[in-house]
Amino acid sequence: MKTFGLPGTDLTVPAVVAGMMRIKDMSDAEIAALVAAAQQAGITMFDHADIYGRDHRCETRFGEALKLTPSQRQGIILQTKCGIVPGDVTSYDFSHDHIVEQVEGSLKALRTDYIDILLLHRPDSLVDPDEVARAFDELQAAGKVRYFGVSNHTPGQIELLRRHVTQPLVANQVQLSITHAPLIAQGIAMNMAGQDGSVSRDLGVLDYCRLHDITLQAWSPFQSGFFTGVFIGDPQYAALNAVLDRLAAKYAISPMGVATAWITRHPANIQVITGTTKPERLAQAAAGADIQLTRPEWYELFQAAGHTIP
Repeated sequence: MKTFGLPGTDLTVPAVVAGMMRIKDMSDAEIAALVAAAQQAGITMFDHADIYGRDHRCETRFGEALKLTPSQRQGIILQTKCGIVPGDVTSYDFSHDHIVEQVEGSLKALRTDYIDILLLHRPDSLVDPDEVARAFDELQAAGKVRYFGVSNHTPGQIELLRRHVTQPLVANQVQLSITHAPLIAQGIAMNMAGQDGSVSRDLGVLDYCRLHDITLQAWSPFQSGFFTGVFIGDPQYAALNAVLDRLAAKYAISPMGVATAWITRHPANIQVITGTTKPERLAQAAAGADIQLTRPEWYELFQAAGHTIP
């Protein structure tokens, strides 16, 4: 499995991360088998959030199923997120008290003394960055969170936080797949009047994060859009699947592996967050991270997904 040193930390992280958002109703044995398969494939990092399963439920199931010993805990990287408040009306809360309270809940649920990386989960328009800074300082000083980052944030939103927090923001988790790639497409089609791909939807977040050593993490890496279904095997993406199948045969991996390789081929060292609960699919994604697509192959996949190349 491809690994790299995460800038701003002392962590060596895998290119593929196991997302735990769907484990709520799995048995202890199934969760343990999923984690074991991930580790066997070289995936040592696990992504959580307080809202997965509602009220820390997925984190709780992870902690209950694994009951990590201190040595086992040291062998993995736990990342979680906070800030989304689900309800009849979804809201966001980056207040000091909410951040600290949710971290305490995550620590209890995961049965651990510390979180390796805490991400702020989607922007809070009512954020007071001084409150965020105070929460981060307290959590770090207490040894409860080692590193911090964000999810789904624009460059301006990150800059606002960076003016106040003392810790580096080491990650920004965003939606990215071959078919849902506005952060890449805009740079390729920029300045092309009338082309949808030339529209900036994220204000240059890819270049911004590369310039500031913030690692991008790709969620929904196999989704065609915003939870609109998987593009692999979808007849609406026949041209893309033809290329995926051909390259899968060439490299002796699955189409999912090729879709993973398309993301990990980027020199920004983008991590792929898989949400699968099937051990065999975790292995397929992991295998893709070790494939180095050629430039023509990478651009062929991009164009076959429907993006414009001038």
